[in-house]
Amino acid sequence: LKPSWLLLRTLRQAAVESAPHSRAMSLKLQKRLAADIKKCGRNRIWLDPNEANEISMANSRFNVRKLIKDGLIIRKAVKMHSRARCRKNLEAKRKGRHMGVGKRRGTREARMPTKVLWMRRQRVLRRLLRKYRQQKKIDKHLYHYFYRHAKGNAYKNKRVLIEAIHKMKAERTKAKALQEQQEARKERAKLLKARKAAKREEVRAEK
Repeated sequence: LKPSWLLLRTLRQAAVESAPHSRAMSLKLQKRLAADIKKCGRNRIWLDPNEANEISMANSRFNVRKLIKDGLIIRKAVKMHSRARCRKNLEAKRKGRHMGVGKRRGTREARMPTKVLWMRRQRVLRRLLRKYRQQKKIDKHLYHYFYRHAKGNAYKNKRVLIEAIHKMKAERTKAKALQEQQEARKERAKLLKARKAAKREEVRAEK
């Protein structure tokens, strides 16, 4: 009697010889030709596994082109690196999600320096002052006054600066109106005085 392991090996060999040629045939040549024709890497070439026999028969570029035309050989699409999830997370962060204490790594100053905030504020205020000066809403003296005060941290935002400009202009207009009234009053008083003096002269002349 044969040992059991020898018997087992004999049975396996017999099964392999009796079965049809089931080993996967090499399609390296077809893959290489297809990659060259489609101008891409070999990993992007897909060969139809159901038509392996027909593909293996193609041993020239002409035959491979025919198989590509028939759709048995395909160039796979480039794998995409989707940003959909990233965009979704960024949108959530803009709303303030995922930005709590546990998510913060740097100090407040490192995350948003006060100097950057200061520069932004100054640029906003100075841009407004330049615009108002160009539109003749304020003269060069008012511009200089508000420019220096903005640098001195007098206005925390644009709204406060606009209010200050309107207030100053209103005060100046009021002061100007009062001065004009005063001047007019003085002029009237002078005229009245002159008239009285003239009348007095007339009375004297009559006597």
